[in-house]
Amino acid sequence: MKTALITGITGQDGSYLAELLLTKGYHVVGVVRRSSTTPYERIAHLVDKVELVSADLLDQTSLTDVVQACKPVEIYNLAAQSFVQTSWQQPVLTGEFTALGVTRMLEAMRKAAPDARFYQASSSEQFGKVVETPQRESTPFYPRSPYGVAKVYGHWITVNYRESFNLFAASGILFNHESPRRGLEFVTRKISDGVARIKLGMQRELRLGNIDARRDWGFAGDYVDAMWRMLQLDAPDDFVIGTGETHAVRDFLQLAFDVVGLDYREFVVQDERFFRPAEVDLLVADPAKAKAQLGWTPTVNLARLVEMMVEADLERYASAARANGVAR
Repeated sequence: MKTALITGITGQDGSYLAELLLTKGYHVVGVVRRSSTTPYERIAHLVDKVELVSADLLDQTSLTDVVQACKPVEIYNLAAQSFVQTSWQQPVLTGEFTALGVTRMLEAMRKAAPDARFYQASSSEQFGKVVETPQRESTPFYPRSPYGVAKVYGHWITVNYRESFNLFAASGILFNHESPRRGLEFVTRKISDGVARIKLGMQRELRLGNIDARRDWGFAGDYVDAMWRMLQLDAPDDFVIGTGETHAVRDFLQLAFDVVGLDYREFVVQDERFFRPAEVDLLVADPAKAKAQLGWTPTVNLARLVEMMVEADLERYASAARANGVAR
């Protein structure tokens, strides 16, 4: 049985990737940080099917020891400080996790499993203040946040290790990918959760930043399939993964409020606190290379994605109410 190692297994992408790899017959090992609490909500249904091991992206020895012990054939480096807004408040920590953490994982692989295949989670935020539209693999990076800068480092150090040490190391430049498992701090999940709460009478308004920013949104479950496909190629390469469509945040709002039969304009308040110091106005992928070489195409469109997210949040609150004996 092949072993796959996932950092960030407790996150949105890690949980979907673990599910996918289990269906393909892998032994899945997930790296978790030692903590007095167990934030395993997204993988609660998987904890008996995967092996969880303790290590930390800030600690080289722990990462090398884990790779040495489990001898993975594939390594998926998904862990990071991944919230853009927080990266301005914690730029040094973001660099340690999101940039240097990649180097530490590559070093662990180089020393303990040099024949393994490595996937690095790059990001469309690397394109930032875009120099061409749509963005493809050859588009120059122009990051506009400490997070984007850190991701650029992670991307190029992956290329450098591939070329310097002949490692199988690939990067997926993933555009925004969402799901009901998205963290509440991300704008898409903040919207779906807010819509559910407004519909249920639990709050009266939804405060957001720039609702004219445009993004290329897809379903996280589709995107982890692209990650796996990258590591099945004969040679490592980098790929842009996205839908090729761009929508404004206000479009997402309209779709979300439509699910519950409400007009977003009656509830949304723009709040300067949620504007970025340096905005990224427009991101849209050109996924032609992924389609041609990976045979990958997204299966969930934006309307269905938004519907999934709002319905999941409505059900979450309904389940909590039932558990507490409250009718909603």
